[in-house]
Amino acid sequence: MEIAPEETTRTDGSLADAWVTVVWNDPVNLMSYVTYVFRSYFGYPQAKAEKLMREVHEQGRSAVSTGNREQMEVDVQAMHSFGLWATLQRGDA
Repeated sequence: MEIAPEETTRTDGSLADAWVTVVWNDPVNLMSYVTYVFRSYFGYPQAKAEKLMREVHEQGRSAVSTGNREQMEVDVQAMHSFGLWATLQRGDA
């Protein structure tokens, strides 16, 4: 019997390897566009995408994904490709 390799998800990183992608508020992108990006890239349902967008808009930032550093680097680059301001940081910070 073949054992499938363990899959890594964006929301289930171990504490030792927890990093987050943070999206920051900007004066350029519409709230509807930010919601669209979260839905299309991360596959979040409308309610979660809107909640994260509200955090970005009202608090200035939101941690939109969690996982290992390599995946979070991919997510940050993806946010940049959509025109959003995003950074990477340790999850425990």
